[in-house]
Amino acid sequence: MDQLTKEELESVKRSFFNLLALFLGNEQVESKYVACLMKWSVQLNLTHNDLHHIEGNFNKLIYIAPEDKLSKMEAIYHLVHMIYIDNIVEDIELEVATIYAEKLGFDKSVVGELFKAIATAPYDGKTKLEVKQEVKEFLELHDMK
Repeated sequence: MDQLTKEELESVKRSFFNLLALFLGNEQVESKYVACLMKWSVQLNLTHNDLHHIEGNFNKLIYIAPEDKLSKMEAIYHLVHMIYIDNIVEDIELEVATIYAEKLGFDKSVVGELFKAIATAPYDGKTKLEVKQEVKEFLELHDMK
């Protein structure tokens, strides 16, 4: 995936914390999900400042569901970035991604196709704008609100 701008990286980090809140909001969290989230936190190079606002407040993290199509698309972009940050796709990452994508309203059957389209676009020579337009069309085709 392309190098992110500072603003894009901050946006990905916010999405990470929202995803973390989603999983920590469950009564029980399987260790495999925690391990995946921890891996992403390391790969995102979260700093002390990034983590300071949640220090000792894990129970106060609140998941905020993206409400519109654009926000959902951005959340999926961020998730794909986290998965491909190390250029290795692990089964657990896809499992976490599927859980989150379903939470966003995506049908389980289209999750893999959407991820593949986003992840391979840079290798197909497509610009970010072209990729976003294709994803928008994809969401409309699959009636994503």
